[in-house]
Amino acid sequence: MDEAARTRLGAWLSGAAGAPVAITRMALLSGGAIQQNWALDVALGGTEQRWVLRTDNAAVLSVSLPRPAEFALLRAAHAAGVTVPQPLFCCESREVTGAPFFVMQRVAGLAQAHRLARQAAAMGGNTSLALALGQELARIHTIRPPRPDLAMLGEPPADPALEFIARQRAALDAAGTPRPVLEWGLRHLERNAPPPGEVVLNHNDFRTGNLMVADCRVTGVLDWEFARWGDPHADLGWLCAPCWRFGNLALEAGGLGPRAEFYAGYEAGSGRRIEHDRVTWWELAGTLRWAVIAADQAARHLSGKDVNLELALTGHIVPELEMDILRMTGALHA
Repeated sequence: MDEAARTRLGAWLSGAAGAPVAITRMALLSGGAIQQNWALDVALGGTEQRWVLRTDNAAVLSVSLPRPAEFALLRAAHAAGVTVPQPLFCCESREVTGAPFFVMQRVAGLAQAHRLARQAAAMGGNTSLALALGQELARIHTIRPPRPDLAMLGEPPADPALEFIARQRAALDAAGTPRPVLEWGLRHLERNAPPPGEVVLNHNDFRTGNLMVADCRVTGVLDWEFARWGDPHADLGWLCAPCWRFGNLALEAGGLGPRAEFYAGYEAGSGRRIEHDRVTWWELAGTLRWAVIAADQAARHLSGKDVNLELALTGHIVPELEMDILRMTGALHA
């Protein structure tokens, strides 16, 4: 962000806060393959504040919600008691920094997935963290339609499973690259789709890497850009999918802890009994969805719109995900 944009940002923040805001430090944070996150240290009313500004990268995924929508979700989650950074301000104009953005409090902790997975492996599994993750997800799922403040999510799907299959099939068709294993996985899901059930707000990317952790506790659930209405088991299956265990395959709750503790935390917090067969279906669905996203991220790099090594390397995990899909459908035995 150049000096002119930084000056405009300081003026806008002063207006939003209702008091002079001086930016004392601004640095691009690591990660954020889809969005940019900037650390802001500011002086406000004689106090030092630590904020994060979240805005778009040069190219974004079509399924990613815009920043004002993500800000509204953050506000809803904060009000529901979910452990999220406090949302502060939102700017829908492109005239300040070149893209819409929002500002939230910066929380302490570690989000790097591989480091968290190594720490959990050294402990033989972090049972207290797995329990806490279940409790956090239960709080998210207290948000249910209808919600006028979340109108941008549209109407809840009549059948979340069949809607998922249709969206992924459309994404594969639009990409134009033949991917027979993914088509095989979609057909398996279609033949075994669970009937419609309760609909709640899905975070839709609740997994290691989007969770800020400190001292075995969750300090922030991050990255709400993919949220949508859906089956609560979709979030459970996403965290437990093998692709989000980061090598700790025996620690089924995101590579951090045992599935049983994660389930226990969720059931205690939600009062809802988990249907294991539904979770298994959504684990396969999550694996397939990540394969589609990974291929799309690689295409963003190859398009030249967002040349990025992380995006390029993401494309190389698609064959591994295809192997997982074959194993999970029974077409390939481990």
